[in-house]
Amino acid sequence: MSAAMITGSLVFAWGNPSRGDDALGPCFIERLETLAAVHPEWPPFETLTDFQLQIEHALDLGGRARILFVDASFTCNPPFAVSTITPVRDASFSTHALSPQALLQVYRDVTGLEPPPTQLLAIRGEGFELGEDLSNAARSHLDAALAWAAAWLDAEASSNQDVPAPGCRAKGWRVEFEP
Repeated sequence: MSAAMITGSLVFAWGNPSRGDDALGPCFIERLETLAAVHPEWPPFETLTDFQLQIEHALDLGGRARILFVDASFTCNPPFAVSTITPVRDASFSTHALSPQALLQVYRDVTGLEPPPTQLLAIRGEGFELGEDLSNAARSHLDAALAWAAAWLDAEASSNQDVPAPGCRAKGWRVEFEP
């Protein structure tokens, strides 16, 4: 894929808004889009949300400079965790719950190209019951994750792709949270 075809970043979140903190992904996108309206200095990016990852989403990954996947997690440490992910052939491609790593592998298999640099932002959730609202803890974790995402977008604007882990200082930016 030529550099002329690269269209910026994709921020792709998934989750079920009817299942408590599983709504963190869609809520993240909603809030990020609101923030983008008041941050004209941020580089262009596209957002995408869905209830879950599907193999068809591999087609949404092409032509991107980088990708940020966002999902709720009940296993990461609060408030969130960020990891760089790569394609992995796993059994999830044939199941109801496709992993983001498997989606990257589908992209590689379908296009014959390596996927763009990809990070997974896992936001800690506490309750995932049907009909529940976001928990107070999840709201706080969402705020911290959005602060990190703002730095992620600022880093792209300044051509500095490295964004610190939570609690680390870089150019005056810091996410503060209770350990």
